[in-house]
Amino acid sequence: MLLLAQLKDEMKNAMRAKDKLRLGVIRMALSAVKQAEIDHNTEATDDNVIAVLTKMVKQRKESIKMFTDGGRDELAAKEAEEVAALQFFLPQPLTDAEISTLINNAIAETGAASMADMGKVMAVLKPLMQGKADMGVVSGQIRSALN
Repeated sequence: MLLLAQLKDEMKNAMRAKDKLRLGVIRMALSAVKQAEIDHNTEATDDNVIAVLTKMVKQRKESIKMFTDGGRDELAAKEAEEVAALQFFLPQPLTDAEISTLINNAIAETGAASMADMGKVMAVLKPLMQGKADMGVVSGQIRSALN
């Protein structure tokens, strides 16, 4: 529960610094983690917290796109600040070279030869890349590697 403790410590730091935006984002994240615990009837592990934070980042990135398309740049800027606050708690993203290497290793490990084997490859990669790469982009790269 190292990541959960880090979130709580950063919440205290944001309170002391009177950083309202960061404090609100951290509280929202803690609330989402608590809700996930209740929904799934499990303890909050680092992997679960990373999954929740990744989902929150993805939602905000989608909101940024919609706000930008709608001409609401001030709301897009607020969402971008929230993304930055959330990404502070996520692991460092993988580089393109690391992603390619992991994909090639997973394909070799599973013996994948066609698109029918994509699920096997994704099953191997998901735990390795959770929170470190956009799985939508990764699935596109797997598709091109299998074709």
